[in-house]
Amino acid sequence: MTGMGSPAQPVSDDRLRLRAGLISLVVGVGLLGAKYLAYLWTGSTAVLSDALESIVNVLAAIFALGGLVFAGRPADRNHPYGHGKIEFFAAGFEGGLIAFAAVLIMWQAFQGLLHGVVVRNLDSGLLLVLGAGLVNLLLGLYLVRTGRRTASLTLLADGQHVLSDAWTSGGIVVGLLLVRFTGLTWLDPLVAALVALNLLVTGVRLVRHAASGLLDEEDTPLLHKLVGSLGSRLHGGVIRFHNLRAIRAGRFHHVEAHIVVPEFWPVDRAHDVSEGVAAEVIAELSIEGHLSFHADPCRRAWCASCDLADCAVRRVPFAAHVPLTLEEVVSPEPGPRD
Repeated sequence: MTGMGSPAQPVSDDRLRLRAGLISLVVGVGLLGAKYLAYLWTGSTAVLSDALESIVNVLAAIFALGGLVFAGRPADRNHPYGHGKIEFFAAGFEGGLIAFAAVLIMWQAFQGLLHGVVVRNLDSGLLLVLGAGLVNLLLGLYLVRTGRRTASLTLLADGQHVLSDAWTSGGIVVGLLLVRFTGLTWLDPLVAALVALNLLVTGVRLVRHAASGLLDEEDTPLLHKLVGSLGSRLHGGVIRFHNLRAIRAGRFHHVEAHIVVPEFWPVDRAHDVSEGVAAEVIAELSIEGHLSFHADPCRRAWCASCDLADCAVRRVPFAAHVPLTLEEVVSPEPGPRD
């Protein structure tokens, strides 16, 4: 007994995801060239750290684009739940690359603090870094917005990474301005070290988020939404819900639960009602995925909260609907029994 998401929307979303992935790759390559040129002009360790992160941006964009193509494939015999979990791999890979770049930048900053640096042509370098930062800011906002609109973890991760790169460039601009006006060249590697620390936090956060998806960690906000939607459908013979489970495979949601219906209903009626509820919940929450129900008989345990008018086996009259709670709905047991 399953309700499926609409097949028309994903086609349009797939195009948006792929277009965003291509834009991210093309812009990333261009910014890498600009930042490397700024490093050649200035000799700045901080600018070098920004260029190293741009290398990560390009590698991550290539991997993300491949992940988006693979994730868009329909379910098949080898992958009956679809290919969406590749998006978690892509996000984890990107987080790992960010953390690796942070370690490289920290090493370069340490060398700069130990041996000193010679910074030159600051005006030209500042303009290039500032321009690259503004472009990254716009690109990052675009990727995050597209990722949220299309429920793509890959694009969200890529967008957050690009935004962190924009803030990195901003920090480097501030650091280079301090070097220019104070003449304290040791500030240059110090800024690079601070940039690396920020990147390390971002990378670890992305890896942690990807791991939670790969390990099917409970998506509590999604469960709360499901409980709210299911709770509004406790009427017409739909008595309770329990044993709710929900996982994400990329943007695709796999949800299953037990639905408690009157014990005397025939199989076809229980099936039709379950199908209708599943379709309504999927549509109301606007999620891409499916909801499957297993029908359980009520065993007259919920008479006081069941409003079915034509019940021939009722023990007590209907009193009031009992609100659903998350604890009840995720429990494997349906509540009171005979």
